[in-house]
Amino acid sequence: MFLQSWWKFLALSFITLTLVGALLLGLASALIYPDLPSLEALTNYKPKLPLRVYSEDGYLLAEYGEERRSFVDISKVPKNLQEAVIAIEDIRFYKHGGVDTKGILRAALNNVTGGSKEGASTITMQVARNFFLSSERSFKRKINEAMLAIKIEHSLSKDKILELYINQIYLGQRAYGFAAASQVYYGKPLDKLTLAETALLAGLPKAPSNYNPFVNPKRAINRQHEVLHNMLRYKFIDEASYQAALKEPLHFKSSKQSRDLAADYVGEIVRQSMYERYKEQIYSSGLKVYTTIIKADQEAANTAIAQGIMEYDLRHGYRGPEGYVASSELVGESANQKMEKAIDALETFGGLSPAVVTKITDKGVRVHTTSGEDVQIEGEGLALVSRVLHDTKVGEKLKIKVGSIVRVMKEGESWKITQLPQVESAFVSLDPKNGAVRALVGGFDFNRNKFNHVTQAWRQPGSSFKPFIYSAALEKGFTPASIIDDAPISFPASFTGSGSSWEPHNFDGKYEGPMRLRTALTKSKNMVSIRVLNSIGVEYAQDYITRFGFAAKDHPAYLTMALGAGSVTPWQMAEAYAVFANGGYRVNPYLIARIEDNKGKIIEETKFVEAGNDADRVIDARNAFLMTSMMQDVTRIGTAAKARQLGRSDLAGKTGTTNNHIDTWFAGFNPKKVAVVWMGYDKPQSLGGSETGGSAALPVWIKYMSSALKGIPDVDLAAPEGVSSIRINLKSGNRAREDESGFYEYFYQEYPPPEKGGASGAATAASDATDTDSLY
Repeated sequence: MFLQSWWKFLALSFITLTLVGALLLGLASALIYPDLPSLEALTNYKPKLPLRVYSEDGYLLAEYGEERRSFVDISKVPKNLQEAVIAIEDIRFYKHGGVDTKGILRAALNNVTGGSKEGASTITMQVARNFFLSSERSFKRKINEAMLAIKIEHSLSKDKILELYINQIYLGQRAYGFAAASQVYYGKPLDKLTLAETALLAGLPKAPSNYNPFVNPKRAINRQHEVLHNMLRYKFIDEASYQAALKEPLHFKSSKQSRDLAADYVGEIVRQSMYERYKEQIYSSGLKVYTTIIKADQEAANTAIAQGIMEYDLRHGYRGPEGYVASSELVGESANQKMEKAIDALETFGGLSPAVVTKITDKGVRVHTTSGEDVQIEGEGLALVSRVLHDTKVGEKLKIKVGSIVRVMKEGESWKITQLPQVESAFVSLDPKNGAVRALVGGFDFNRNKFNHVTQAWRQPGSSFKPFIYSAALEKGFTPASIIDDAPISFPASFTGSGSSWEPHNFDGKYEGPMRLRTALTKSKNMVSIRVLNSIGVEYAQDYITRFGFAAKDHPAYLTMALGAGSVTPWQMAEAYAVFANGGYRVNPYLIARIEDNKGKIIEETKFVEAGNDADRVIDARNAFLMTSMMQDVTRIGTAAKARQLGRSDLAGKTGTTNNHIDTWFAGFNPKKVAVVWMGYDKPQSLGGSETGGSAALPVWIKYMSSALKGIPDVDLAAPEGVSSIRINLKSGNRAREDESGFYEYFYQEYPPPEKGGASGAATAASDATDTDSLY
């Protein structure tokens, strides 16, 4: 009896308090409602959408803005996401008028009786809070929130309110809205999510930091289970779906970046270009920029550059640990915590993360990584450090011991010890037909060094510049069969005008005497290039190279131009080599294909020119053909003969190595792709006496082309009109007699090879001009 009376008393008290509360709420409504803010922010919803940069095939490369956000219409929001959100956040969403009084009473009663804890804040109230109110905790704010929720319900449909919630709510990792969160956590759009994946996202709004799967995976999974349980409880899913979702393993993005493809240097070029056009509005207006980048090509370039740099480091040895953790801190329960604190101070670049050595044995090295793993590294994984591990005479600076902080990276299922490279490299690839840039890597890691070596690094091209001098020579009557002397030359101070004499030499220090122009390019003979340039005139050559896009001012009119002593960027070199690849047309490299607004409407589109159509012809088709033919020999039997491993007959190019091995290059192409590689140090210094374009840059090009040309058939080099194929004597370069062996060479019809004992007009003049005496 007593208990029954007690419950009646409690019930009456509760009803009284509720009535009083309702009266107070009504009074507050009368006073507050008229002063509530306008709902224009909701009825004319314009979310701050970031600038997004995509590849040509639709992969996200970069985004720029304060918030990661993607707007999605409620009609395109998957049903299971809508149901998951309602199940966990507001099961009576479609029944209440903004404030769920039944929910409030139920929550209050549960709090008193110790029942399950349920929130009383509706989805509509959360929308009100996110759009109009601060995060302060006060009775006044709660009243304002409730009043605003009621006003919102009177003005907007339920579907519109849910749409605002789904697009506006913060879900961690700078992601606002479920569409952005789907990309951030899973790297895929909403409509590709499974029930299990959707449930995890639906659990984030309550506490995005606490349930962040990147930071707190166990908490995130527990919250996901709670969402799934509610979906089952409220009959949104059946038992079989519930059990299947519980068992489904979740696979989050390995990178916390929101992008699909690593192309930070591309993204920054686009960002700067867009800022010049639209200023600050690019960070909130939701513009989409589609580039000419192709995902497969960019990934191949990323891999090739990283591998090329690592192989260079392997050739030049280990430089020592980055620091040490005292041995006294490697024991006890807090050892892991202390190690992680030490390596947390070091950033991960290019996939090379810091780790602490915890054990060294004859078999291998054990390290503790930034992810908290303890991994054993053996065999090939120790290639970089094998010498310093077992050499007792190694200096203290190089020594690896327990406590050493080293760099590690994972390749497949195995790990290896590496080091942060000091050398830099650049890569750019384009379509020679129209100039569309297909891949661009401006350096080892954008976050470590934002200097874009493709567009900003002005370096000497070395011998990779020789094809442009040879091209100029063909227009002056030289032929691939012209004989030029490969012999030492010296220039007095009076000739150079620099106040000092000049004694150039061949790269290998060897001189082979008279040889054909084709052979000279194949072997990259400096003495021949100098004689050729002197013959045609430096002023003529300086003007001629502008046809390829070079500025005359960057290539002073001196004989050193023959050796590539001017200044170029990899971007310029790709543009210039495209002229040879496409048969003589100038196409301008471009990266931005089109720009769309946040509704998908095209607001700008690049009007590119195309070789053979509207592009300007800058060199004779025969010239491009002869130069390509000669550069094919470079990749078959010359300084780039390693390219033969690709098993193709349509490759051409030229290596380049500057004085003291400071810059190394390889520029190569086939009719479908032009690609240029550079490697060197930001502060110019020697790469090492054995490093050349063929050993440092060419392997990167080969690695890229092995992927980029996969499935593309060989393209035969067809001679254009006006080219003759004539059998010549290999030694003399003259037309071969019928009774002697010979080699077929290509010529302009008007510049055939001379008969034995004679010569044709232009060819004679060109050959005479190569006499050594003419240089003085």
